[in-house]
Amino acid sequence: MRYLLCTLMAMFFFASVTYADNGIISIKSSHDVKTTVDRLDNILREKGMTVFIRINHAEGAQKVGKKLRPTELIIFGNPKVGTPLMQCGQSVGIDLPQKALIWQDKAGQVWLSYNDPKYLASRHSIKECGEIIKKIEKALGNFARMATMP
Repeated sequence: MRYLLCTLMAMFFFASVTYADNGIISIKSSHDVKTTVDRLDNILREKGMTVFIRINHAEGAQKVGKKLRPTELIIFGNPKVGTPLMQCGQSVGIDLPQKALIWQDKAGQVWLSYNDPKYLASRHSIKECGEIIKKIEKALGNFARMATMP
């Protein structure tokens, strides 16, 4: 009984901080948008990723007289992982480099969202390369957790 209760509590906790919808994985952040992006940027660089650009969509909206809740996109990658994935299915290159969107919802909750590697594999009919997909899943999940945790 205790095991069942612990399992149910763990499932509830996990479900409340992470969800996947339409090939996008979203994780609740304990920080504001800027802090989450800064943390992710630092983590990516520490892990040897190339951070190509950070795009502040809210600043862009402001420049044209529009309002947008805090929303930033960070584009990053590593050819050591991306190249073998493209060798399995070259069309996946349209979804590379990787992207993470850090955004604030209507309730004020900040989220870090990224493309589910399994979804990308399905989208591009990549049937081989299961180990590469698993490696990418693990890395993205770790990066997201480290950037969003307290």
